[in-house]
Amino acid sequence: MTRQYKFNIQMKNVTRLCQTKSIVTVNGQLPGPTITTREGDRLLIKVVNHVQYNISIHWHGVRQLRSAWADGPAYITQCPIQTGQNYVYNFTITGQRGTLFWHAHISWLRVTVYGAIVILPKKGVAYPFPQPFKEVPIIFGEWWNDDTETNINQALQTGGAPNISDAHTINGLPGLFYNCSTKNTFRLKVKPGKTYLLRLINAALDDELFFSIANHTLTVVEVDAVYIKPFKTNIILITPGQTTNLLLKTMTHHPNATFLMAARPYSSGPAAFDNTTTTAILEYENQPSTKKSNKFPVLRPTLPIFNDTNFVTNFSKKIKSLANAKFPANVPKNIDSRFFFTVGLGLHPCPQNQTCQGPNNTKFAASINNVSFVQPNIALLQAHFFNQSNGVYTTDFPANPTFKFNYTGNPPTNIFVTSGTKVVVLSYNTRVELVLQDTSILGAESHPLHLHGFNFFVVGQGFGNYNPSQDPVNFNLVDPAERNTVGVPAGGWVAIRFLADNPGVWFMHCHLEVHTSWGLKMAWIVMDGKGRKQKLPPPPADLPKC
Repeated sequence: MTRQYKFNIQMKNVTRLCQTKSIVTVNGQLPGPTITTREGDRLLIKVVNHVQYNISIHWHGVRQLRSAWADGPAYITQCPIQTGQNYVYNFTITGQRGTLFWHAHISWLRVTVYGAIVILPKKGVAYPFPQPFKEVPIIFGEWWNDDTETNINQALQTGGAPNISDAHTINGLPGLFYNCSTKNTFRLKVKPGKTYLLRLINAALDDELFFSIANHTLTVVEVDAVYIKPFKTNIILITPGQTTNLLLKTMTHHPNATFLMAARPYSSGPAAFDNTTTTAILEYENQPSTKKSNKFPVLRPTLPIFNDTNFVTNFSKKIKSLANAKFPANVPKNIDSRFFFTVGLGLHPCPQNQTCQGPNNTKFAASINNVSFVQPNIALLQAHFFNQSNGVYTTDFPANPTFKFNYTGNPPTNIFVTSGTKVVVLSYNTRVELVLQDTSILGAESHPLHLHGFNFFVVGQGFGNYNPSQDPVNFNLVDPAERNTVGVPAGGWVAIRFLADNPGVWFMHCHLEVHTSWGLKMAWIVMDGKGRKQKLPPPPADLPKC
């Protein structure tokens, strides 16, 4: 089936925390409209830009097989859609079902431009878990009282850290613990003795989140639109860019209580973060008529402390692929190309005749293998497709750190990063192993890394420095988690594998927006294969111009 949507990018006045401001929205909604589709469907989404900012939309986690022109990151696969212009994103959902999401992929506009993508199985195909009574998207976001575009632009100019958010939100609403937000609280009404599928999405800019529902056990059944071996938990962790589907079984009898759903940050690094809690209300319908529900006690869940890395490690180890005949885990066993990337923060020197707000009059920066990515002014995919890379990008991105040091120990004396628009070129069907190593420069912290255009298998992770002779012995090549976004552990490493079977230019970046702004990003170019179905078609006629 072909499904058509129209996204009007427009300003809308919205009030949160007693403050009204004009925000960028899709069709005047926060969160934006849910896209509901089935595996195998084609989507045509016309995006019309009515605002002063350039815009670009990314369909996060969608494989985009041979449709790289529709992937959406600005200056990577397309030039942004300028004011008064429009672009039709045209792609097919191939071999995927579950929860994904869409968001703006330029500057910090995704702070209010985001929404759910619900991909149902093909008609007549059941879930590999009990059919839920109802399905509910739960999208986490962040709210700033100030203007986020001004906030990040000033930070990049002065070299300091941007202001942190004023609230976290659930489905666009902050919840009970914030100023003037009692009415701005999401309420989920449930019936006793039913199973609900909660489709969780972390669309927040800068915070990984713990989530729990008071007095209820959750069963995790899917992450990043891939079914997993179900496991029960009271608390989940979800990083920006990740999605998690949970089964919530309600109590069999009316409990005479109201339950809070709550989310608050996991923060492993030294940086300031928005240490507040967003809440929503779970209430049972058909209250016993004699009692008023507002007299019921409101029960709160207990969440881990903000830096509970132990919980995070144990939680992520529970996520395993189904790896059965119907849903195999096709982990690449023989590897063609191995890469070792350090990720983390560093500094840029302050430009002459300027005072900077980073440490010791420097500017904050972030990098992969000490290369801080410089955004080109024409899209990489265009330059690649038409063989016009000269002056746009170079193909010498380092496969290993150019300078070796004790990555998670004392940092080296020189912590300045280099800059450049560098890419890695892979031939079609290359089997890739990539180890992502956190560094303790300016403090170790967790980095949710997102790879466009592919799912990858998380075959190993650990703390300290990766040991290439010892650690691979313990890799899980049987049923590793298959994802599109993975947290690189604070002061540790994660190993992923993927098959480069999708021609195009594919962005890889930290999904903490502040780190992406500072340059923690790079791109892979996957060359065409020999067969007709292994080549990237030419760009659509309406591809935006820079």
